[in-house]
Amino acid sequence: MSIPHIPFAEGEAKLDWLELTRALADGHSLPKAQIGDTFLYRDPDTMLTRSAWIDGLGIAVKTANIFPRNPERGDPMINGAVNLYSDHDGALSALVDFHLVTKWKTAGDSLLAALRLADPDAREVLVVGAGTVGLSLCEAFGTGFPKAALKMWNRTRSKAEEVAARYDGLEVVDDLATAVNRADIIVTATMSSEPVIRGEWLRPGQHLNLIGAYRPDMREADDEAMRRARIFVDSFDTTVDHIGELMMPLADGVITRADVVADYYDLDAFKASRDDITVFKNGGGAHLDLMTSRYILDKWQG
Repeated sequence: MSIPHIPFAEGEAKLDWLELTRALADGHSLPKAQIGDTFLYRDPDTMLTRSAWIDGLGIAVKTANIFPRNPERGDPMINGAVNLYSDHDGALSALVDFHLVTKWKTAGDSLLAALRLADPDAREVLVVGAGTVGLSLCEAFGTGFPKAALKMWNRTRSKAEEVAARYDGLEVVDDLATAVNRADIIVTATMSSEPVIRGEWLRPGQHLNLIGAYRPDMREADDEAMRRARIFVDSFDTTVDHIGELMMPLADGVITRADVVADYYDLDAFKASRDDITVFKNGGGAHLDLMTSRYILDKWQG
């Protein structure tokens, strides 16, 4: 039997954002994943391999080859693939496009939290950041919150306008403080090391969903935002001791470890009252790549 190779466009045509969130929730009902990352370097290039094994679901190895000089030649900076293996016998089940898995894993991860924590009747979603992830968030949150108007803010307005040209109905805004205060849901996907969201802008009932920070020296929300909020994460193991969003306020005593309410292995705890400000930190992780890849393969074969 031939091994499926699932390319981006053909694979994406079969996917649905709400189905993916259900697959992610189901994946967290299984035994806890084993995960591990390895790095190899050849200056200035990096090979990142992320692996996960979930008993009852299978094994995934996601490889990202980061070559910073590629854009000078007109090539993508990041290339890679996801190898998906059978939980039954360890045989290769599929080779899945790296960018397809990354896109749907990242936005789907945040959408699952928002569907649990945000007002289901949200009228306005603000996306902060106009990169590739920003467009994915418009697609995901547009599906998850169909009653909501979508707004986007970016430091460089022209880049937000480029995204708006590709996503019908997206409005570009200029005043970040006003836009944050108006929105029911704020989703951030920036590469900022300094907070772009200030707690003084937030009001009761809002949901703040943080994606961009991934290193110990990076964060998108300030101490006041974290202090005022009920905090949730996708995985304790990939966020609490790894990302500045939590590491910095924990180290400074702004919040305590007990203030981080739950991760996805306790989805029943993802609840909020009408007046709560909730913060979700999307840390990613190879286990989410595995769950997403398995969903993609099921849809491909279905």
